[in-house]
Amino acid sequence: MGRKERNNRHLRAAASVSKSTRAGMSAYQGASHSDLAFSGWHPTLSSADAALLPELGTLSSRSLDLTRNNGLVSGGMQTMRDNIIGAVLRLSSRPDYRLLGWTPEKAREWGNNTEAHFRSWADSTECDAALTLNLLGLTNQALTSGMTTGDAVALPLWRPRPGLIWNTRLSLISSARLSTPPGLVGVARMREGIEFDGDGAPVAYHFQGAHPGDAAYLSGNEAMDLTRWERVPAFTEWGRRRVIHLHDKEQTGQSRGKPILAAVMREFHMAGKYSQNELQASMANSLVAAFLESNMDQRSSEELFGEKPRDAWEESMGEAQAIRKLEGAAIIPLPAGAKVSSFTPGRPNVAFEAFMLAVLRNIAAGLNIPYELLVKDFSKTNYSSARAALLEAWRYFHGRRRWLVDYWLRPIYELWLEEAINAGVIDAPGFYEKRYAYTRCRFIFGGRGYVDPVKEAEAANMRMETGLSTMEDECAEQGKDYEEVLDQQQIEDRMRADRGLPSLYELSKGRSPTTKAEKPAEQEA
Repeated sequence: MGRKERNNRHLRAAASVSKSTRAGMSAYQGASHSDLAFSGWHPTLSSADAALLPELGTLSSRSLDLTRNNGLVSGGMQTMRDNIIGAVLRLSSRPDYRLLGWTPEKAREWGNNTEAHFRSWADSTECDAALTLNLLGLTNQALTSGMTTGDAVALPLWRPRPGLIWNTRLSLISSARLSTPPGLVGVARMREGIEFDGDGAPVAYHFQGAHPGDAAYLSGNEAMDLTRWERVPAFTEWGRRRVIHLHDKEQTGQSRGKPILAAVMREFHMAGKYSQNELQASMANSLVAAFLESNMDQRSSEELFGEKPRDAWEESMGEAQAIRKLEGAAIIPLPAGAKVSSFTPGRPNVAFEAFMLAVLRNIAAGLNIPYELLVKDFSKTNYSSARAALLEAWRYFHGRRRWLVDYWLRPIYELWLEEAINAGVIDAPGFYEKRYAYTRCRFIFGGRGYVDPVKEAEAANMRMETGLSTMEDECAEQGKDYEEVLDQQQIEDRMRADRGLPSLYELSKGRSPTTKAEKPAEQEA
């Protein structure tokens, strides 16, 4: 009996040890709670909105502050705008002729006519409710707002004005005004100013009457706008969009976007402070050339300078001021009992460049662009490395372009096209039933340029000859419309022929030019 009890005790002890061992270990090392590397790291499993919305205001304000005061952030934002949008924004209408029952030729003719009318609206300030920007300028502002605060919001308005052709206009709204009214806080399906239905589709948007940051500049009735909110339905009864909300959804159920600096904000801020401190330390050190040292005690100094030691000391110091203007072979007068000691500054820090390089590479990776593009420094990069870095960057830029087209430019194009059709300018039978077929399009942005023009032109020619690409694709890569290029080439060929000059095609094939003067002689012969 005693032996059986001892065995039971051993089994219970072994089970207890096994249980405690399992409690201290994890099947996945990344889930360990005993590893010192994970000490203090216990994040909660939050939804997208629960993690973002309470801190969105802080993230947005810090992001805007960095954009205003950090030169690297400001330059990075400009680099994003230059490469995602650039200096060109052109519509390429491509209606789905199969769905419409058209021929490709009819679709191209309809698209060219639509593009011409769209340019009269998009390339002028008629598209802006404030009549100050064209569509390119509005898109740049929307992209900037989306990057810095996470959201860009525009209200399509119907504003007839004397002397203007079109009535559809866009009014950009600061994303800070999109917020929940105090009386609706805690209401179900209300997320930071946006009402949703049971499927997660937006029903309405709530906008504060004035920007919350303008409180110090408003008075009277204008100040009351801070306490008023306007509810704007997401769509009209017939489906026309009333709010365009550009934001990047990274997780399911995410209602608002986040600044692109969110993941690297801390590094940007600390790198900026470190750089400023190094600069200040270097400036302080540059003001010191040398030290005056003396090993005399107070009594010896008094005996040396006689009855009035202070006067004698000040006189000797006045003579020593010449040390500030040292020149070659100069004799330095020193105060009695003093010697000159050279100053060896500790700035600039020899490790500063290497440290900042490592930090900036980490920041660039967080922004999805190469380090060389962030700091605009290709001095240590060869052609192959630069080409590889830019190709990687262009994958990101193309993704952002598609995002802009799908959620910003195409909805805007649809709004304008609806007005043009209802006004009888564009013929589109069954538009509301075949909306997608009519609004199918692409947008041409600024060209990416060349690293090596000769190599890249040869590569483009090879792609077209082998059927891997088309002239439309190659022209779009450089921010051009291939039909306009072909039309211009035709005009130039005719002008060259009228002047007796060979065509560019003949010159490229090495054919000798034939002038008008030679043709009659050949015919007479």
